[in-house]
Order: sequence, then structure tokens, then C-alpha cells
Amino acid sequence: MDELIRAISAAETPSQMVTAVKNLAAVRDPLAIPTLIAVFGYNNPEAAIVAAAGLTELGEIAVPQLLDQIDDYNYGARAYSIRTLAAIADPRALDILITTTLTDFAPSVRRAAAKGLGKLQWHKLEISEAEIAINQALETLLFICEDTDWSIRYAAIVGLQALAKIAIVQASISAKFKLILTNDTEKAVRARVQLALGQ
Repeated sequence: MDELIRAISAAETPSQMVTAVKNLAAVRDPLAIPTLIAVFGYNNPEAAIVAAAGLTELGEIAVPQLLDQIDDYNYGARAYSIRTLAAIADPRALDILITTTLTDFAPSVRRAAAKGLGKLQWHKLEISEAEIAINQALETLLFICEDTDWSIRYAAIVGLQALAKIAIVQASISAKFKLILTNDTEKAVRARVQLALGQ
């Protein structure tokens, strides 16, 4: 394990880095988590994608460290952390996904967080906790349906479509979708609502 971790810091070219990260991720060992997260900050997109996939495969065991190590200063590293948390879909990521959806300066990161909000595994929470959390996610996604950036509104619809599998919020989401069809000026956004309603 130590050798695999050392190979990442010893990599001298981008392709060597990618190979080293692939080898480390393939072990699927929780001891690899801090190093895989560190790769997000190395300015090597291909290696970061491999690291994100490895962390996603490790699943919920990676969530506490992902939450602890979100990089407020490195936009790229933060983006990969948020995308990975969204992919793992552990509800412990709820607060960071909400904050990111509402306030991150990078539209791509906001979109990833918004989509992730709809897909969290609510069954991992107690029923009373789940209801509060689902409503928080709903409120956030409904709010960003009014965003000035059409791509954020589009992501909100993707998140809402996933969230609509839950009975307690279906009526609210359906009503919002009808309003968007009537009021949103962006054709792509209206088309995405029609797709959501058709499924």
C-alpha cells in the first residue's frame, strides 16, 4: 500500500500520475482515501477523474474524509469533491450540497451539487430526519429554479425529477414544473421539464 501511495508523489509526468492513481484506486482500500482526495488538487484532470471513480467505488466510507477535506481555495479540487459526494449520494453530504448549490461561484460545481441533491439515499436516515432533509433539498432546488443562469435551472429540474420519486414532494414538484413550462423563457429548460414529466 505504501508503495502505491509513494508512486503518486514520485510520478514525473501526467501519464505516470494517471497510472499510479489507477493502481492505487484498483486496490479499493480505505487507506487510499486521503491520497485519492489529494489528487484532486494536482491539476491533472485525467488523474482526478480516476481518483473520483475510485472514491465513488469505495462509497460511504469515503464520505467523512471528503467532507473534511473540501478545498475552499482550489476550485478544481472542490469541484471533484462535490461531484464525488454527489455520486456517492450519502445523505451526510446534504448540507455541503445545499450550500454549494446556492453559493458556489462556479456554475459547473453548482450544477453537480443540484443534481446530487435529488439523488441522495434518504433511506439511510431515520424517517423524521429524512422528511426534514428531503424538504430542505426540495426548498433549495425550487429556489434555484429561478436562477438567472439557465444551466442552473436545468440542473434544478434534473434534481427535482430524481426527488419526485418520493411521494411527499411529488405534488410540489409537479406544480413547479407546470409553472416553468408556462413562464421559463429558455427552450432547453422547458424541454427538460417535458422530459421529466414524460417519465
